[in-house]
Amino acid sequence: MPEQRSSRGTIFLSFLKLGCTAFGGPVAHLGFFQEEFVRRRKWLQEAEYADLVALCQFLPGPASSQVGFAIGLKRGGLAGAFLAWTGFTLPSAVLMIGFALGLAALGDIGNAGWISGLKLAAVAVVANAIWNMATKLCPDRKRALMALAGAAWLVVVDHPLWQVAVIGAGALAGLVLLREDAQQSDNPPHETATGKAWLYLAAFAVLLLGLPVLREFHPAAWLAVSDAFYRAGSLVFGGGHVVLPLLDAYTVNPGWVTEDTFLAGYGAVQAVPGPLFTFSAFLGGSLSIGPGGIIGALLALVMIYVPSWLLVLGALPYWERLRTFASARAALMGTNAAVVGLLVAAFHDPIWTSSVTDSTRLAFALVAFGLLRFTPTPPWLLVLLCGGAGSFLL
Repeated sequence: MPEQRSSRGTIFLSFLKLGCTAFGGPVAHLGFFQEEFVRRRKWLQEAEYADLVALCQFLPGPASSQVGFAIGLKRGGLAGAFLAWTGFTLPSAVLMIGFALGLAALGDIGNAGWISGLKLAAVAVVANAIWNMATKLCPDRKRALMALAGAAWLVVVDHPLWQVAVIGAGALAGLVLLREDAQQSDNPPHETATGKAWLYLAAFAVLLLGLPVLREFHPAAWLAVSDAFYRAGSLVFGGGHVVLPLLDAYTVNPGWVTEDTFLAGYGAVQAVPGPLFTFSAFLGGSLSIGPGGIIGALLALVMIYVPSWLLVLGALPYWERLRTFASARAALMGTNAAVVGLLVAAFHDPIWTSSVTDSTRLAFALVAFGLLRFTPTPPWLLVLLCGGAGSFLL
């Protein structure tokens, strides 16, 4: 039976409303989607929605944005998918581009107290994310040790390729050590038409391998920016906060963005609704190479999402069968444990080392973490409080 369709305007406006109101990060976004599209609009059944969430957690990229893209795809085809993504992403992208342009107009902001406050807000937010992810993704001794081993290695050996290697090692360790913990699905897979889905997967691989090669032969700044943000979107598992170390490696390490600007933007993105991946728009607008400004922001924003689009379009038809394999579940469990280790290493450097530089800032960060963790203070309010307090105290 063909899937019911919705008008393009309805899809766009539904996701635009969530893009303006969905605070709280990826987990909260999935809750908003479930309430809006499963319970209220009844666009999907609970089981169908759970399958989409499982697929998008299995794939690299921003899980909540991928789920929104997939819902739009089911309700309105390819046009519906991009309208859903645009509606959900537009509000926060506009705000982050505006913040990037505002910082550029201010000039040197390294010693500003409110910038230090934003950086310490990022300390609290990422520490809280590690706590939440570790509780959920490393609930037993084996996965906790895998996460700690990955973190220890990345603290010592700081290179983007090692980050990818740690994620791959986590998948292999999951296959070997977690097979007994990954239950085989009792639900037989539905027959789904794969069509030309393999072309999207092939395009994903061609761009991932081809952009670095093309960049060597044609060293244009816009191509270097495209390659950096495409790789960041391709290689990050867990989405949201986990993209931080890759973006730091691809933008701060080569000198495209200063550490202060990077962390100020990361703190600011916690205060806006919608996906955390719009941090890429801030970075693209702040780059010292390439087009910069609004054009650079749009280039970075689109390129970090292209891998997600290709992977959802390519993998969705195959997911019904893949999700029944215990080996796939075990590899995903190992990958998730490695992601926790990746985030721990990123928390140490650059977040902690560049933000907590004296006892006053340590006390500030502890209070911010306590507010976020043990009181009902939302992240957006914490960012505003830290920025304001930093102006007076730091």
